[in-house]
Amino acid sequence: MIPFAALIAFVLDMFLGDPEGFPHPVVFLGKMITRLETYLRSRFAATPEGERAAGRVLAVCLPVGTFLATGFACWLLSAIHPLLGLALHVFWGWQSLAMRCLAQESANVCRCLKAGDLEAARKAVARIVGRDTASLSAQGVTRAAVETVAENASDGVTAPLFYFLIGGAPLALTYKAINTMDSMVGYKNDRYLHFGRAAAKLDDAANYVPARIAALLWILAAPLAGGSMRGAWRIWRRDRRNHASPNSAQTESACAGSLGVQLAGPASYFGHLVDKPTIGDATREIEPEDILRANRNMVWASVLGLVIGLAVRFFLWLMVMIPVWFAAIFSHIFL
Repeated sequence: MIPFAALIAFVLDMFLGDPEGFPHPVVFLGKMITRLETYLRSRFAATPEGERAAGRVLAVCLPVGTFLATGFACWLLSAIHPLLGLALHVFWGWQSLAMRCLAQESANVCRCLKAGDLEAARKAVARIVGRDTASLSAQGVTRAAVETVAENASDGVTAPLFYFLIGGAPLALTYKAINTMDSMVGYKNDRYLHFGRAAAKLDDAANYVPARIAALLWILAAPLAGGSMRGAWRIWRRDRRNHASPNSAQTESACAGSLGVQLAGPASYFGHLVDKPTIGDATREIEPEDILRANRNMVWASVLGLVIGLAVRFFLWLMVMIPVWFAAIFSHIFL
């Protein structure tokens, strides 16, 4: 059931994305995180040690609660009728993926840049990045959009798909809970330096394998998107650790190498300039069309990920079933 649900969910996300006004679990998770943060801060001392303890409680309660609640819902509907269980897996699997939404938002940035409306482009890119965008140049806006497409190809597509293929909707949504928690409290600023530490570390752990799979998929898909597989492989091998996060530079480096541009570098967050290392070689100036090229690479890498993931699931199922079939044949003939 899970492979079939994954295929349907992927197709739904590719063609429908996130319809406006549709109930989305990430919105609910965000509200839960806000409420839990308020409650936990009131229960623990307002000291670095107290904030770290409160953050650890949040980092345990939210993912565990998400897995138990969604797992029970899937089990209950499957017990009523298998098709109801399948429908819920498909629905939540669809909502855990963000490929079309990311492609649309980043393409909107490209349209604004091509129209020469830098202010609109800054506002559009602010919807999908965490850095300060008010003073970005056109190249800065373009670079930010390309980076977020590359990074979120892992966070928004490969990782939830990876976990869905392992454990269906409950595991995919548990991952989304972890990722949403990190995006809300995993900042190294005055408010979240201590409280968000556990959430950030948990997100790093949850993304460790998917980020590397996503980078390899990006490299394999580069020629399909008109990029350079050789360049993607070379820059990934060289620059995949050029980030404070153990995961973010994985797909960014593959993207930079595929496009032949330089990404990352210094950026402003919450009014503070962060001196980050660059990723890739500046063999040419980055341009708005690179946003669309990155989108194409993301889509092809996601399709390859789905195909390979389904093939692995089928192979593992076959390895389990072959001994069962031989045992059944043997008992039928000789017993």
